[in-house]
Amino acid sequence: MARLDELRLMSKIARMYYVQGIRQQGITERLQIHQSSVSRLLKRAREANLVRFSVTTPPGIFAEIEDQLVAKFQLKDAMVVDCPAEEEPMVRDLGAATGYFVETTVKPGTTIGISSWSRSLFAMVEALHPGDYCHGGKVVQILGGVGNAGVEHHAMYLAQRLAALIGASAVLLQAPGVVGSAEARRVLVRDPSMREASELFEHLDLALVGIGSMEPSRLLASSGNVFSPEERAELIRQGAVGDICFRFFNENGEAIKSPLMQRVIGIEAASLKRANRVVGVAGGRRKVRAILAALRGRWIDVLITDLRAAEALLNETE
Repeated sequence: MARLDELRLMSKIARMYYVQGIRQQGITERLQIHQSSVSRLLKRAREANLVRFSVTTPPGIFAEIEDQLVAKFQLKDAMVVDCPAEEEPMVRDLGAATGYFVETTVKPGTTIGISSWSRSLFAMVEALHPGDYCHGGKVVQILGGVGNAGVEHHAMYLAQRLAALIGASAVLLQAPGVVGSAEARRVLVRDPSMREASELFEHLDLALVGIGSMEPSRLLASSGNVFSPEERAELIRQGAVGDICFRFFNENGEAIKSPLMQRVIGIEAASLKRANRVVGVAGGRRKVRAILAALRGRWIDVLITDLRAAEALLNETE
């Protein structure tokens, strides 16, 4: 146990450093103690519980739940948003949280992949504050987006708008997300206009993706980029519970092996998982099953979701 005079000095130095805001060099000059001794005594003060740190979490911030999600599912990060209602208000809130994530984590020269047809990702670009966050970087469309004439602009708008907002250049995948046959896909992917995007699939620093349930959203259903109800029923019979970029997976996150996947123009599951960070954005009760499966299959390593979905995920047993 430290002597009383040593405890007294430790307490004095700790108060000067932590309460009065005096730097170690200033303490050295004032007390005429060597700086290595100041550093050592500050460490001893923490070990002796003379110094205790307390972080107060503001209302609406769920740091403990985020930490639990990271620990349970071996994530790199998690963001939990308290959304008072589902549907459009939740989409807006998740989009705003994703926008903040992009603003605070993206660096110049980053190559970003972005999926099409996620309402939360559309909300993200609407919430983003313009800045030169990604100067010299690229935004790559990782799922085909050309569809019905009335909604064709949506997918290209998403990649182009994100690139413009963060100071990057857009690389588009100008093809449908789902084509009529495997042969049609083979013809399209050989086109030189597709090559730049597909080559970048293997070099993503960050991928931003939605997590789909087996019931397509209104936006996706109207796009022309969907499998038919009969085809989705067949995927469900094979165990599919959700998808990322039209790559479907079962309850355990295992990829569904189906000839239908040969009609998808977009990033392959293996390439997606090789990205340095894959951010999954999804929330709501109907998405919990799909989110859980994506987490189990290690499809994503950053999750942005709502509070109720987060609590449901934590209550699920592995």
